[in-house]
Amino acid sequence: MSLTGTSFLLTSFVLCAVALLLPLALWSRVPGPAPVRAAARLLMLLFVQGTAISLVFVLVNNANNLYDDWADLLGTGNHVQQAADLGADGTGGISLKDLPRMRQTFRPAQGPRMRQAGGVRVTDLRGRVSGVNAEVYVWLPPQYDEPVYRHRLFPVVELLPGYPGSAKAWFGSLRVHEQLRPMMLDGRVAPFILVAPRTNLLARADTGCANIPGTVNAESWLSIDVPRMVMDNFRAEPAPRGWAAAGYSAGAHCATKLAVAHPDRYRAAVSMSGYNDPKGERSSLAGRSLELRRRNNPYLVLRAERVHPRIALYFSGESGDGYQAGTAIQTIAKPPTSVDVVLLPRSAGGHDMGLWRPQLPEVFRWLTEQFDGDRGSTADAGGTADAAGVRKSLPPVPSSGGSTRAELASGTASRTGAERRP
Repeated sequence: MSLTGTSFLLTSFVLCAVALLLPLALWSRVPGPAPVRAAARLLMLLFVQGTAISLVFVLVNNANNLYDDWADLLGTGNHVQQAADLGADGTGGISLKDLPRMRQTFRPAQGPRMRQAGGVRVTDLRGRVSGVNAEVYVWLPPQYDEPVYRHRLFPVVELLPGYPGSAKAWFGSLRVHEQLRPMMLDGRVAPFILVAPRTNLLARADTGCANIPGTVNAESWLSIDVPRMVMDNFRAEPAPRGWAAAGYSAGAHCATKLAVAHPDRYRAAVSMSGYNDPKGERSSLAGRSLELRRRNNPYLVLRAERVHPRIALYFSGESGDGYQAGTAIQTIAKPPTSVDVVLLPRSAGGHDMGLWRPQLPEVFRWLTEQFDGDRGSTADAGGTADAAGVRKSLPPVPSSGGSTRAELASGTASRTGAERRP
């Protein structure tokens, strides 16, 4: 029975109802001596508690797509077949242009909202460079199959979830395809191909989108194997001209890191409530040593570059949860690197889907501008993005709820996510 399936959800509801009815029907009818009756009643109470907790977990998991299947939940899943030392560029000396084309078989994806807006498809990809074997979800824009676009190449956005998290969360909880389809049809955003690869590759650990010899080559999986598969199977723009990465939380860190480390593979990146230091996620493998933290911190990587790359970076977040990560990179970025930062009010929501979901229309408008080459329209004289569009898309909040620049300067702004540092 699937962890995220309807049958398991219904079973959880039924068991919870039965657990509530049992004490009402049998509490005074339990036979036997006093110790036996007490033990039976205790078991009934434990049954009620257990089924209630299980039901709450199922509802929260379905709403946030934290665990995709039982293997993810139990920590038994491992999608790494090998993890050779692939060197600094992550190719292992392989000539990527000489690799044969990869033809994949796709099937309709299963799960909540996966059939909406034209439907999401999924394939099982064996990474020829990374040694990772995992699923990749793909959604095609409404224009893709129209005859007038039959010779058109489409830009691509690689979508990265947080940790723990499922790639399906972008389509399930965030409803990215449902939000963007009407915007694509009326020309408000570009017709992007959306690609969501699995990032939860090892049991009970966040890979940090890093290459760690002998453990995992997540960076090569995301930046080489997945893009090449997409370009081999769909009319996708070549990298880096038509490619961007976007993520939230741990996925936000990954998106920024991939763009900064590989400007030859990505033109832009979006970070929603992200961080720079891999230590921002306690379970990150990339945060377990100073050397790994240094190599996988986009702030330090960019600062060390003598010539900054031609990439565009977008950061949004509340004070202490994503905003400072963006401003830190903004202070060191030099042209042609461009950085837009949006400060969200603390009352807009927490570190969850309710904060990230309404930002997507503005995020993809920004991405559209980057691929259209209109880089100046979203920044003011100080280089900070105009937050009006993002804030209009957020739920209504009291005007006094936001963090002001004075609070940031004085150090009085704070929140529960303040441990995430630039």
